[in-house]
Amino acid sequence: MTTRTWLAPIAVLTLFMALLGTMYLDYVVDPEKNLHDFPIAVVNQDVGDTVGGHQVNFGTQITDALRQGIPADKVDLQVLGINEAQLKMQSGAVYGTILIPSDFSKRLGILGVGSVVPGEIQRPTLTLQTNPRSGAFVTEIVTTIGTRALTQVNEQVGKQLTDQVHAQLTPPGGGAAPELTGATRVALADPVHIVTSQFRPLPSGTGQGLTAFFYALLLLLAGLVGSMTIHTMIDAALGFVPTEYGPWYVHFPATPISRFNTLLIKWGVMVITANIVAGVFLAVARLLDMPIDHPLTLFLFSALAIMAVGITGLSVLAALGSAGLLINLILFIILGLPSSGGTVPIEATPKYLGWLAQFEPMHQVFVGVRAILYFNANYQAGLARGVWMSVLGLTIGLMLGTVITRYYDYKGLHRRDLSRS
Repeated sequence: MTTRTWLAPIAVLTLFMALLGTMYLDYVVDPEKNLHDFPIAVVNQDVGDTVGGHQVNFGTQITDALRQGIPADKVDLQVLGINEAQLKMQSGAVYGTILIPSDFSKRLGILGVGSVVPGEIQRPTLTLQTNPRSGAFVTEIVTTIGTRALTQVNEQVGKQLTDQVHAQLTPPGGGAAPELTGATRVALADPVHIVTSQFRPLPSGTGQGLTAFFYALLLLLAGLVGSMTIHTMIDAALGFVPTEYGPWYVHFPATPISRFNTLLIKWGVMVITANIVAGVFLAVARLLDMPIDHPLTLFLFSALAIMAVGITGLSVLAALGSAGLLINLILFIILGLPSSGGTVPIEATPKYLGWLAQFEPMHQVFVGVRAILYFNANYQAGLARGVWMSVLGLTIGLMLGTVITRYYDYKGLHRRDLSRS
């Protein structure tokens, strides 16, 4: 045994695990630091009111304060109408909405008057809507950003309202205004009631928004593990590699078949397997009472995703042999999971993961599954992207396998034991 025999696998595995550790830890260590382009909507329905003889619109002031207070390099704050905001929430295009009601200025003015005049009053309300169908961690980020920003706005509004009440109580001829009671000062300092609510809450059986990620992971693993299993078993049956069953060793005579025809057989087995496994996953989900409103769509997309991953994986193995195992693991798992957006949203990961998410298979499969399970199979919510990117991946896999194996056959690079030639 030479030094190279044991040194090579150690070096390969070390580099492999270094890449794995970097990708997996970098995307989860500090999501708030990595935050960028995180979409949140602001809907200002406030119609304004006349306070102290002046026309005011506190909703506009709050919107401006939010724009200034929320860092633009981290959050994509979009000022939208109510209908547009709801449509974007329904498709997952925005992760949360801050709602300012139409009577906000009126209620704030009543609060200012009511603080010194007897009578019943209600604090004006600002609503922070989260979008739980976009992911569990998304909800946490929206709540953190929204609560922090609205608390600061509440303090600013409270100071402004206190100054306004002081001005109203100041005698017209000058002099000191009456001293406000402690209760009044407390009420004016914290004038706004901030309410957090969920937009279209998830039903039970969805794992708080994680079932889409794990279902997508199952589809990816089915394609990846399927390609490795089919590649090995078909090669063994055709006599290209030996098979070991415990202490028994079998090596059939090599079948005289071209590389391209061998790949066609593997592709055919992969297509059949993809449809069967897609049905099995659907049946298991049903048995576990996972809510699925569009079972046929989920089945068809699952089969397509498994085929795209599996056929591409088989083509890489046909092109590179054993080295293709590492390439497939890097492509589909090491680079795929951190850039999927299934646990930590893409907007809370390093920007290079956002670049990877543009083409990495895991992200395309995830957004497709999430759209089917949580967004009523809405094409704009990611299903269209998932379908077309899966078709593109399938096409690339077919072209890669066809061109490479045809080239090998043309060059006479047949599969044979070179040590015996």
